[in-house]
Amino acid sequence: MGWRGVLVLLLLAAATPEVKYFRYETPLTGVTKAGQTCVALDAWVYAHAAPGLADLRLYRDKQETPYAIRETAPLEQQQREVAPLNLGHKGVHTTFEAEMPQGRYSDVELDITAKDFIAAVAVTGADTESGREGTELGLFTIFDLTKQKLGRSTVLHLPESDLKYLYFRIDGAVKPEDVHGLSVERAPAKQQYVTVADTNQVTQKGKETVATFKVPAHVPVERVEFVVGAEPANFSRDVTVKAALLPTGKANTEEEAPGPVESAGTLLRLHTTREGHPLDEEDLAVGAPWMSSGQGFGDAGSDWTVTVENGDDVPLAIADVKLEMAERRLCFDAAAGAQYTLMVGDAALAAPRYDYATLFAPDANAAQATLGPEKENPEYRARPDERAFTERHPGLLWVALVGVVLVLGVVAIRTAKGTPKAGGG
Repeated sequence: MGWRGVLVLLLLAAATPEVKYFRYETPLTGVTKAGQTCVALDAWVYAHAAPGLADLRLYRDKQETPYAIRETAPLEQQQREVAPLNLGHKGVHTTFEAEMPQGRYSDVELDITAKDFIAAVAVTGADTESGREGTELGLFTIFDLTKQKLGRSTVLHLPESDLKYLYFRIDGAVKPEDVHGLSVERAPAKQQYVTVADTNQVTQKGKETVATFKVPAHVPVERVEFVVGAEPANFSRDVTVKAALLPTGKANTEEEAPGPVESAGTLLRLHTTREGHPLDEEDLAVGAPWMSSGQGFGDAGSDWTVTVENGDDVPLAIADVKLEMAERRLCFDAAAGAQYTLMVGDAALAAPRYDYATLFAPDANAAQATLGPEKENPEYRARPDERAFTERHPGLLWVALVGVVLVLGVVAIRTAKGTPKAGGG
């Protein structure tokens, strides 16, 4: 980064928020009682804010109010790995135990290395280590049918529980050496998502079903969800998600535009019986690729292409395709009946640093507010350009330099012509 870039960063860091310099405002509704209050942020807040919501501010009667932004942790971040205990045989069954982490949990995923199998898993829970005759939690089917393109599932959808010990009995072609433990998702473990863009317009290109989107700048996309008709009852289709940032034409010429990124996943629906075992599995969402925007790139938004590979099967009856972001909630300490407004659209601001955010502790009983309609701030005016004159008008500096060179050249020529020749009278 050159000295000009350093100067710009210093000027940005020095900028202070003022209501008149925010371009957009959104009122909060439903603030009816005092105490911690949270509101879900929508895609348009991100679209009109600076990257990373650096310029987002919350005001009450034009007084800045500290806040914290809370994101429900993704499921994979809530998982705990648990080692199997007393792993071995009991007759023809593979059996083991697990000491579960403290607190409530729900789904359990078995770490099994076996391939091409269908097995039934009976699960019992107890609060004591010797409680094998404890609570029956259910009989579940696990399988690996990847060779048949029907996917793989080793997740046990247990009822929500806080039992300290679980006991597993596997009936099927899974040996003790195939079992390496389990991971548990703490309850509640359901990530909430907000729709960024959706379409029911898909096109068929050969054996592919394609949906395309344009997403506003700075809006994160973390998942793609499909709404598929009831038929066919069983399918497994590979999906590719590709995203490319759009340049604005103002990018730093020393930087290259980030290339397209892509990710892959599988749409799966199974409602059938195999080898006497019921298989009921449905996953109609895939992850989205992660993108990073460089200076000047991505400010015009991004292009997204979602492709479903149908192979030789009839295309799926896709009713809707949704790009989604993880729900993020802005939380603050509210005064009962007060009017609060979110302000964005001042790119000169750096992200705020509040003690409230540093010390924030979520309240399970926090009140819920909602965002009203976004509109342009009636007081808005462009922030004065506080850069040095030469920074604001770099072309004039070069004109002045060229002028100085020309003047010096003319002076030098005239001086040379007026100088008497050596040896002259």
